[in-house]
Amino acid sequence: MHSFPPFEEVKELITLARREDLGASSDDVTSRLLIPEEKVGVGTLVQRDVGIVCGLPIVEMVCRAYDERLRVEQIPGFHLEIIEGRFSDSRTTPLMRVRGPLRALLSAERVMLNFLQHLSGVATMTHRFVRRVEGTSARILDTRKTLPGWRALEKYAVKSGGGMNHRLGLFDGVLIKDNHLTGVGLKDIASFLGGVVSRSRAEDAKRFIEVEVDTLEQLREVLKVDGVDAILLDNMDCPKMTQAVEMRNNSHSTSSGQANRKGKTALEASGGVTLDTVRAIAMTGVDRISVGALTHSAPALDIGLDIED
Repeated sequence: MHSFPPFEEVKELITLARREDLGASSDDVTSRLLIPEEKVGVGTLVQRDVGIVCGLPIVEMVCRAYDERLRVEQIPGFHLEIIEGRFSDSRTTPLMRVRGPLRALLSAERVMLNFLQHLSGVATMTHRFVRRVEGTSARILDTRKTLPGWRALEKYAVKSGGGMNHRLGLFDGVLIKDNHLTGVGLKDIASFLGGVVSRSRAEDAKRFIEVEVDTLEQLREVLKVDGVDAILLDNMDCPKMTQAVEMRNNSHSTSSGQANRKGKTALEASGGVTLDTVRAIAMTGVDRISVGALTHSAPALDIGLDIED
């Protein structure tokens, strides 16, 4: 099981979710009018669809934000370490119980389900993409196309589904895109990028450096640059990506072909990748496939909370 983001990284998001649901007065009008203040209840979280459950550690964090008396209980045979991040084809899988003041439990229900359903949806979507490229050398990566404030959680969900994380943000890696190269002519790309790589390596010798290209001519120039870790092939069709792989392989068979510190420069496909196209893309020989849909288009996984009578 991958490490879940610490409470300090997600508490602001939980606080926001609670505040927008209960309002400035922290009032659940319906539960207050119907449920006696002293009544205690028990609810069971249940997976109701096929997929990967992800985000269970946040249930306790949400409970803490609503009422310290809410307690999470493991179900025998369904401990968190067993079911978190695991694929299940059952539509009636019990996940965990929550016990405590019924008013608080009902108030927290929607928020905890929103977190669980979305993160499980991201993990499940990632799992589907990973399964499609089995038997190839390609790895599935996420992007920065995440919901504002959700990035740490969504990237955790991607890893839970078997994918890899791209850079976390603008701070931890270099990705030189077409807008960064505005005004730089084709014949000047190699020398321009060489300077950028040198400045970056002077700051941090281990920093990951990637360059985006959208033509094979640009690729040829970037392959001349020593120190580039990966090249992103933006919106290329499969025949062009196959050519790109051949160009990369040929460049590394020459005397000047040691393009990065680890050896072969990785090629990454990106742009409009779907479940229908991802296998053909992987078969071109690219090393990485980044998929924005993992986080921006993942449908929620059906998870419910059943209150015991």
